[in-house]
Amino acid sequence: MSYREIDVDLSEDQKAMRDMVRKFGAEVMRPAGIELDKLHDPADVVSDRSVYWEVLKKYRELGLHRTDIPKGLGGLQEDMDPMSRVLMGEEMGYADAGLTISLGVSNMPFAMAALFPDPLMQDLARKYCEDREGKMIGCWAITEPDHGGDWSLGGDDPKCAPSVRAVLKGDEYIVNGEKSSWVSNGTIATHAVVHVCLDPSKGMVGTGLSIMPLDLPGISRGKPLDKMGQRPLNQGAIIFEDARIPKEYMVIPDPAIMEGLGMGEQILAGANGGMAVVFAGLAKAAFDEAFRYSKERIQGGVPIFEHQNIKLKLFKLFTMVEAARAATRRMALYNSVTQPPSAPHAVACKCLSTETATYVASEAIQIFGGYGLTREYPVEKMFRDARAAMIEDGVNETLSLAAAEFL
Repeated sequence: MSYREIDVDLSEDQKAMRDMVRKFGAEVMRPAGIELDKLHDPADVVSDRSVYWEVLKKYRELGLHRTDIPKGLGGLQEDMDPMSRVLMGEEMGYADAGLTISLGVSNMPFAMAALFPDPLMQDLARKYCEDREGKMIGCWAITEPDHGGDWSLGGDDPKCAPSVRAVLKGDEYIVNGEKSSWVSNGTIATHAVVHVCLDPSKGMVGTGLSIMPLDLPGISRGKPLDKMGQRPLNQGAIIFEDARIPKEYMVIPDPAIMEGLGMGEQILAGANGGMAVVFAGLAKAAFDEAFRYSKERIQGGVPIFEHQNIKLKLFKLFTMVEAARAATRRMALYNSVTQPPSAPHAVACKCLSTETATYVASEAIQIFGGYGLTREYPVEKMFRDARAAMIEDGVNETLSLAAAEFL
């Protein structure tokens, strides 16, 4: 480590979890992420020969995919205390943010399925826990070509109704529309959490929630998205053309239930709280790279760390990283034990962590000088990954407007 860690009350179990994930991150995720980032064609990231599948399989072999599912279904939920979750998220974000998001989203349909008592959903979660090969992969299909930030802002204006619409006919829902190219794991997922419009007259409020397999007739995929940052994270559209979805997959079939459960605040808090932890980890990774390089690079006969401007810059970055980590941990620990969770704190931390990570990675490039612009060192990748996060899961400004409503 580059500097002293001041967590004085970590248990031995928490330290063991942190160390296991740190090892996985350093030995598996970081090198794989760098390799995948360099692939010119995003389709190659998830080709049969891609190292991505080795990462996914090793993640499953460690049992990390089971952390959000109850023991009764084969999971490890009860064994994961809130601080262990934070440590896991930080360490994975430190290793590679794009892969972290892919692995995390992969869990989502199955962890959510575990919340519903229906035998079909319970069995889905159980089978996922048993999967060590990476054959079951999840995604979260919410964003649409015409609807991104307005999912966060909500509202009952019919002009803002979601484009993916489901109509109940007998024992099936007929689904039409498209989820946008920004669906993480979109082109490789076997199952999805899908937000659908059930009542267009109610705008964004008129939605329901489905947990569905994606091999049903009428469902197709777009091509993998070619983007600036987080290139190891596969993203792509999911298209519904008269797709027939058995009604048992519509786990929340009534918009009033969605509203009654406070899903708007739950989503804001959950998604953004997780992003905050991951990118606090990336911010620290960028700092560590800059600090390490400042001790090795000689200019004027001394390591550049001895130049006052570099030393002052590094200490500013250190302060920013520690502030982001501290705020994010406080938020995550509170939201893990409190209902409803605090959406304002989660969004504030998402904005703080992603903006801190972007700034720290940019300044790290400056400290590296010309070498920072090359792929010889990981800081330019970290900058691109961090910059994407200021838009990911909602543009920071839009998220701030949405979260302010819950103050």
